[in-house]
Amino acid sequence: MACSLKDELLCSICLSIYQDPVSFGCEHYFCRKCITEHWSRQEHQGTRDCPECRRAFTEPLLSPSLKLANIVERYSAFPLDAILNAQRNSFPCKDHEKVKLFCLTDKTLVCFFCDEPALHEQHQVTTIDESFEEIQRELKEQLNALQESEREHTEALQLLKRQLSETKSSAKSLRATIAEAFDRLHKFLRERQKSMLEELEMDTARTLTDIEQKIQRYSHQLHRVQEGMQILKEKLSETDKHTFLAGISGLSEKLKGKIHETSLTYEDFPTSKYMGPLQYTIWKSLYQDIHPVPAALTLDPITAHQRLILSDDCTIVAYGNLHPQPFQDSPKRFDVEVSVLGSVSFDSGVHYWEVIVADKTQWMIGVAHDTVTRKGSIQIQPTRGFYCIVMHDGNQYSACTEPWTRLNVKSKLEKVGVFLNYEKGLLIFYNADDMSWLYTFREKFPGKLCPYFSPGQSHANGKNVQPLRINTVRM
Repeated sequence: MACSLKDELLCSICLSIYQDPVSFGCEHYFCRKCITEHWSRQEHQGTRDCPECRRAFTEPLLSPSLKLANIVERYSAFPLDAILNAQRNSFPCKDHEKVKLFCLTDKTLVCFFCDEPALHEQHQVTTIDESFEEIQRELKEQLNALQESEREHTEALQLLKRQLSETKSSAKSLRATIAEAFDRLHKFLRERQKSMLEELEMDTARTLTDIEQKIQRYSHQLHRVQEGMQILKEKLSETDKHTFLAGISGLSEKLKGKIHETSLTYEDFPTSKYMGPLQYTIWKSLYQDIHPVPAALTLDPITAHQRLILSDDCTIVAYGNLHPQPFQDSPKRFDVEVSVLGSVSFDSGVHYWEVIVADKTQWMIGVAHDTVTRKGSIQIQPTRGFYCIVMHDGNQYSACTEPWTRLNVKSKLEKVGVFLNYEKGLLIFYNADDMSWLYTFREKFPGKLCPYFSPGQSHANGKNVQPLRINTVRM
C-alpha cells in the first residue's frame, strides 16, 4: 500500500515526487519543469503530447494542481509508513475520522490533514503505537535515572545523618575534653595562687616579727643609752676637780650596760620573688603539669639514607649532595628515598613533637609503620604505611593522601607540630608557632609507628640546603 501510494505521487518523467504538479487536459500530472523540458524537445513537430497517454495537444495550457501539491507537501512532511501503518485510536481528530500521528521532536499529536506540514518538516513523526513505545522507553530510562538518583540521595542523607550524629557526639566529647583541660589548668592556677599567697603571708609574718623584735630590742637599748648619756652629763657638770676625780672610779660601774653598739642587720622583704616575671615563673611551674610536651626525639642513624648527614646528637638532618656517607648497608636503611626514622616507636599513648623547617623549599614530615619498605622508590601514602605532609614547589603544602590534598597555609611554615593519639587513631599536624590546624589523618594504626623525616634534596643553586631540626624545649 505504501509503495502504491508513493507511486501515485511520482512524476513519470523524473520518477521523483512531484515538484509544482501541473495538468493540461488529460488528467495526467507532471512536474512543471519536467513537462516543459519534454515539450522543448518537440518544437519542430508543432504539437505537444502527453508522455503517459500519447494524446496530442496543439496549444496545451498548464494548470497547477493545488490539491495534488498539498498532498505532496504533506507526504514530504509526514512519513508514509506512519500514515499507512497507524490504526484508529480513541482520540481521532474532531474534524477527520482519521488516525493521528505523533511528533517525537515536538512531543505532540499530529493530524495528517489538519496540521501544517511545515511545522513538522524534518521532524521525527511516527505512529501512535511506535511513539508510545519510544516514549515509554524514554520515561523508563528517566525513571531508572531517578531511581538511581533516589538511591544516591538516600545514601547521602543516611551518611549526613550519621555524620550529624557523630558530630554531635564528637562535639559533646570535645566539650568535655576542653572543659577537663581548662579545669585542670584552672585548678593548677588556683592551687598555685593559694600556695604563693600562703608563702607571701609566711614571708610577711616572718619579716614583720623580726622587725618588731628588733624595734623592741633597739627601743630598750636606746633607753639604756639615754640613761648613760644622762649620767655622763651630770658627771661632766661637776666643777670641783677633787669631787669629779673622786667619783670617776664608780662611773664605769654606773655606765655598765648603758653603752651598746648599733649593729643593725636588716633582712630585705622578698619582693623579688613576687614582683619578677611572675607569669613566666608560673608558666615554668605549669610546664611541669602539661602533657604531652614536645618530646626530645632523636634520629636513628641505622635508617638514614647514605646522603643524609646527622648531627652528633641526632636531632638535625641535612642532605649532603657531595658523596654518600660511608654507612654500612642495612635492611633498615632507606636506599632511594632521602629519609630517616626516629629512634623511638609508638604503639600506644599520646605524643607530640616539633620540627623546625625554616628556610627550606622541600621537606616531608609524619610517621611511618616500623615495617615499611625502605628499598627502592617508595610511594609515600597511607596504603604504603606512611602518614605525612609535604612542602613542595617552594611554597606549596599538601597531605600525602591518594591523591594529594592541598593544605590551606596562609604563611610559610617555620615550625611544624605533630600530635599522635594512638588509641584514637589520630595524627594531627599543626603550625607550631600559633598551633593552628593543618591536617588530620584518622586511621586504625595496625602496629608500631616511627617519626618520619625527609629534608628533601638540596640543589647546586643553594636552594633547600637548610636542615630539619627536631625542636627540643628545655625548661
